Order: sequence, then structure tokens, then C-alpha cells
Amino acid sequence: MSDNGLLSLSSGMAGDIVVIRVNGVLDATTREQFSDYLDAAADDHGPDMILDLGGVAFMDSRALGLIVHHWQRSTTAGGNFALVSVRYPNSKVMWVTGLSERLPLFDTLDEALAAFAA
Repeated sequence: MSDNGLLSLSSGMAGDIVVIRVNGVLDATTREQFSDYLDAAADDHGPDMILDLGGVAFMDSRALGLIVHHWQRSTTAGGNFALVSVRYPNSKVMWVTGLSERLPLFDTLDEALAAFAA
């Protein structure tokens, strides 16, 4: 668990896949905390990763860049990567940049896990 007041991060396992729950603000003030947490999760649990963004209040382009980096890191290592519970009003940058069309977005954790198993 990592919490600085603006951003709270926690993780759990769904089988062999780490699921990271993100709550709060993803911007320049929380970028390093978010980056360190994702790096540690990937190092500890391997390339399969799901980010639950349902609790994100705001996301800037730098945070989106970090997400893209981890998506690429995961898939390059032969892993699966997904984003779940992404809400447009709080993550508009994904749509503005067109990345919402490329990133693996799912409404629920179960849908992401089903896609991994397919």
C-alpha cells in the first residue's frame, strides 16, 4: 500500500496476475509514487498486470505516458496488460490522445481476466 494523501495505491492478486487499484490524482505531484509502485509490482509479480482506474479523480498526460510505458513493458515481456473501470470524465487525456482506441480497456476485472484467458 502506498498513500501520500493525493494518491492511494494498493494491489492484490487474481491468480498469477497483479491487480493494482489506483485512487486519487495521477499528475506531476504523484508521478514518482505511481512509477515506483508500478515498477515494484512488475519486478515482484512479473509482466501480467491489471490497473483498476475506477478511483482515479484526474489523470494528466505524464501519468498516461507511464501507463503506456508499463503496457509496452508488459507486452514486450510476453505478459498481459489491461485497464479496468476507466471513467472518461477523469481520464479524458486517453481519448484526447487517441490512446483509448489502442490501450486494452475493459469495464470490469472479470472481463479483463476473461480476455487474458482467451
